[in-house]
Amino acid sequence: MKTDIQIAQESNELPIEEIANKVGLNSNDLELYGHDKAKINWNAINQIKKNNHLGKLILVTSISPTPAGEGKSTITIGLGDAINNQLHKKTMIALREPSMGPVFGLKGGATGGGMAQILPMEDINLHFTGDMHALTSAIDTLAALVDNYIYQDNSLKIDPERILIKRGLDVNDRSLRKITIGQGSKFNGIEHKSSFAITVANELMAILCLANDIDDLKKRIGNILVAYSTDNHPVFVKDLGFQGAIAALLSTALKPNLVQTIEHTPVFVHGGPFANIAHGANSIIATNLALHLSDYTLTEAGFGSDLGGQKFMDFVSKHLDKKPDLSVVVATVRALKYQAEETTENLDKENLDALKQGFKNLERHMNNMRNYNIPVVVLINKFASDTDQELSLLKSLIKEQGIKTEVVNYHDVGSKGGIEAAQMVVDEANKEKENIQFTYSDSDDLKTKIQKVAEKVYHAKKVEYSDKAEEKIHNLINLNKDKLPIIIAKTQYSFTDNKKILGAPSNFILHVKNIELKNGAGFIVVSTGHILDMPGLPKHPAALDIDVDNNGKISGLF
Repeated sequence: MKTDIQIAQESNELPIEEIANKVGLNSNDLELYGHDKAKINWNAINQIKKNNHLGKLILVTSISPTPAGEGKSTITIGLGDAINNQLHKKTMIALREPSMGPVFGLKGGATGGGMAQILPMEDINLHFTGDMHALTSAIDTLAALVDNYIYQDNSLKIDPERILIKRGLDVNDRSLRKITIGQGSKFNGIEHKSSFAITVANELMAILCLANDIDDLKKRIGNILVAYSTDNHPVFVKDLGFQGAIAALLSTALKPNLVQTIEHTPVFVHGGPFANIAHGANSIIATNLALHLSDYTLTEAGFGSDLGGQKFMDFVSKHLDKKPDLSVVVATVRALKYQAEETTENLDKENLDALKQGFKNLERHMNNMRNYNIPVVVLINKFASDTDQELSLLKSLIKEQGIKTEVVNYHDVGSKGGIEAAQMVVDEANKEKENIQFTYSDSDDLKTKIQKVAEKVYHAKKVEYSDKAEEKIHNLINLNKDKLPIIIAKTQYSFTDNKKILGAPSNFILHVKNIELKNGAGFIVVSTGHILDMPGLPKHPAALDIDVDNNGKISGLF
C-alpha cells in the first residue's frame, strides 16, 4: 500500500469554501489560508454561538498506547467520514494540531493514516496556519518581558530564582531543559536559571484551548502566576500589565482552523496540549462551534482513557456547551497482545492466550469510561496480521462485558470500512442519557481529588507525596487555590507512574513528585513518576526520513 503522504498528495481536495458550505458557512465567514484551509472569523464565531442547535458529541479514546499502534486518529477520521458520507448525516470532526517536535522526533504526526486522513497533511503537520509559532512567540515574549521587568525596575521585588514560567520551543531539544541566562556582565541581564518546555506543554497552550473569546483569553493570561517575590508574595501577569500584549499575539491563533478529510468531511484542527502533561484536547471554541454547526461531532482525547479520557470527562467537558453522548474506545489485536508479550517481535503470529491476557487492559479502559455513566462502544482497528480467530475472540470478550463492538478497516478502505460501526455509534449516541458521574467533586480538596483519580481510574492502593509536593500543596492552601480541578501528569504507557508496568495493574503506589499551579488555565498539574515537558530526540529521529524536492514536494512524512 502507498504511504500516508503519497495517498494524501494524490487526493482530490475541494476548495475550502465548498467544505464550509457543507455546514452552513459561507466565504464571508472565512479567513483564507490558500485554497484548502481557513480560519473562522470572529463575526461568524459570535453568530454561531447564538445558534441553539447542539448536535451529538462523540468522544474517541483508546487503550494504553503501545509501539504496536492503535490508530485512534485514523478511527476518529474514518468514523466521521462514515457517519457523514455513508449514513448521510451532517458531521464535523474536531482534532488537535500536531506539534512539530514529535513530527520530527519519534511519535509522528496527527493527521490519521491511509484512506482516513485530514488534508493538507503536510501543512497540518508542519507550519499550518502559524498557531504554534504564535504561541511560541507569545511564550518567549512573556518570558522576555518578565526578565526585562526585573532588570529595569523590579518594584515588586520578583526573585529571579523563583520565576515559574518557562520559555518555549516547538522542537524536541533536551539540551534546553535546564539553562542559565544573563551570563556575563549586568549589561546582559540578571543571571539566573531558566528552562524551556515544548510549546504544547506550556500553560499558554492550555489557555488558548480553554478561552471562549479574546476577553476570556486576556483574563486568563492575566491570571498566570509568574513568580514569587523575595518576600514570598505571588506575582501574576496582571500585576505586570503584560496580558494585553500577549493576547494580541494570540488573537489570530484563537480562531479555529477549518480543513477537510480525504472524503471531504469538515474538520476543525485547533490547539494541541499534550495529554500526558496537560489536558489533551483540542480547543473549546472549535468543539463548541462544531456542536452548533453539525448533528454529530467527533472529538478525540489524547492517549488512553486514564489520561485524555479522564481529563476530558472530568475537566474539559465542563467547559463545553454539552457533555459527551458516547465514548468510543479504540483497540487493536496487536496492541493487546503487546500488553502481554511486551515485545513487537511476534505480534504477526496468532496468540490467543496473549490476547486474552492483554484484554485486561482494554477491560480497564472500557470500565473507566463506563463509570462516567455514558454509553461505551469499542471499535477494533483491523490490521492485516489479525487472524479470524483473534478477531472473533476479542469481539466475544468485549461482548461478555455487555459492550457493543465492531471491527473496522477505515485505514485501507475509507468510510466503507466500517458502515455498521458508524450506525452502531449513531444509535448509541442517540440513546437517552442519565447524568454523568464525575470521578471527583469540585468541592473536594486537592488530595481527595488525587486519591479518587488514583483509586477509581488507575486502581492504585495509595498515593505518596514527596516533600516538595507537600510544600507546594501547603502553598496552594495559603493562596486559596487548592480546590481547583486537577490534571495528573503521568506516563501514557501504564496505569501506574512506571511506563514499564503494562496490562491492568492494581494495588500499587502512585508517587506524586511535584505540584504546579496553572492559575490562568484554571487547574493544578500533579506530576507523577518521570515526566518531561521538553522531550528529546531519538537515535533515529523521523527528521532523517523527511525531504523536499525542487518543486516543493515533501516526502517522508510517514
